[in-house]
Amino acid sequence: MPKIPECDRCLLYAQNPHIICVVHPTGVDGSSCLDFREDPNAESVELWEPEGATYYNGELILQPNQRWTREEQLELIDWHPMFTGKCPRCGAEFDRDWSARVHWDCPNPECGWMDDTV
Repeated sequence: MPKIPECDRCLLYAQNPHIICVVHPTGVDGSSCLDFREDPNAESVELWEPEGATYYNGELILQPNQRWTREEQLELIDWHPMFTGKCPRCGAEFDRDWSARVHWDCPNPECGWMDDTV
């Protein structure tokens, strides 16, 4: 259905996914509406989201480019020390104080496994 940006602030807006408004249930034909009536109770903040961004608590946050597929991300949970607490190569256990850890290099000096995911 052709809905224009003003529809959300219109007094006649039906707020229904199947009907746009009372006067134009299927939307308007052009880029403006002659029957537009400003709704005094409508939210005046425009939440325009460019592609790759989302609003969280009223703040526009750009989403980082994902370099891994969804399957690779799920596989990471099975082997990464952040989730398992153990080195994926030798099984050495990491300290349990993970709150400030950035690098997950193996604590066993003989192993040499280094986290290259960051």
